[in-house]
Amino acid sequence: MKSFVALLAVVAVVAADVSHLRSPEADAQIVKQDANVEPDRYDFGYQTSNGIAGQESGALKAVGDGAAIAVQGQNSYTAPNGEQISLTYIADENGFQPQGAHLPTSPPAPAIPDYILRSIEYIRTHPPKEEPIRRL
Repeated sequence: MKSFVALLAVVAVVAADVSHLRSPEADAQIVKQDANVEPDRYDFGYQTSNGIAGQESGALKAVGDGAAIAVQGQNSYTAPNGEQISLTYIADENGFQPQGAHLPTSPPAPAIPDYILRSIEYIRTHPPKEEPIRRL
């Protein structure tokens, strides 16, 4: 009986229609692709049939006593909600610096309260007085 139930489960899994689970994105084709790689620089670009595109270039750069690769690029695609997403970026000795309208931004810094500004100004204009060192 157990083997019959197991066989029935295997048949059900094999016969299940899962075509609705396959994304149309899975059939995207690469329509354009190019790359150029040299000892001290590179660049590449690509585009797919479903609207994904990207390009990047990098070059060797002297940083201090060593060397690093400075990279810049961009990519774009259409999000599931239909919004066009576009990202540009730089990556160098200052880190990865992405830019795009879809990226979150931090809220603006709150204004410094007036009483704090007055306190800072008072401290600046009234420095502490030097006190002589007393020996016990």
